[in-house]
Amino acid sequence: MQVGAVARLVGVSVRTLHHYDEIALVVPSGRTPKGYRTYSSADVERLHQVLTYRELGFPLETIAALLDDPAVDAMAHLRRQRELLDERIDHLRAMATAVDKMMEAKKMGMQLTPEEQREIFGDNWLGEEYAEEAEQRWGNTDAWKQSQERTSSFTKDDWAAIKEETDRLEADFAAALRNGVAADSTEAGVLAERHRSGIARHYDCNHEMQVNLAEMYIADERFAKHYNDIAPGLAQYVRDVIVANAARQE
Repeated sequence: MQVGAVARLVGVSVRTLHHYDEIALVVPSGRTPKGYRTYSSADVERLHQVLTYRELGFPLETIAALLDDPAVDAMAHLRRQRELLDERIDHLRAMATAVDKMMEAKKMGMQLTPEEQREIFGDNWLGEEYAEEAEQRWGNTDAWKQSQERTSSFTKDDWAAIKEETDRLEADFAAALRNGVAADSTEAGVLAERHRSGIARHYDCNHEMQVNLAEMYIADERFAKHYNDIAPGLAQYVRDVIVANAARQE
């Protein structure tokens, strides 16, 4: 095979092959009558070995010494390269796993590992599921972009504080429900505004948007279960409080 064909076969430039020839790393075993380099199958095999070692980070001088060592046969080279490639693959897989975790955290707007998320939010935390669904539904909205920007700087302590505040608010909603506080009362309206302020940490939330969220609390069985597990009927009550407060603001 002439140099151009070999270059296309192995995916390197003709200039690279010329350089390997000049430093006696891969010397073509033949020449055409016009002086063009020609490579035998053995030459191409050596070239593949060179490129494998290069991919693994070996300098050219070291590669030459390895390949020209008379004490090492071709099978030994291949076994060594296979071992090194396996190590490289394991390393790349570990890196890919780390990147996946970072992508997951970024998608959720969190600088937290999944383990830290469950430590803060509990074993029933469904953040991964909600994040993927939310991105599909609202990924092109300004609110989603704001949420990603604002929460990207939140620390573990920030999220723990948000969780604590959310728990207090939900407990206060439940207490209001138990005490018979009317959904359209001023007292209940204070709870609605606390709820809206909490959402506003993530993105700008007017009363109309807050009402849309509140409707989801009863329409989505996952949200409904979350609130109703705190107190029976709480999902409907939170929705009614938010809707009444928005109407009063108007």
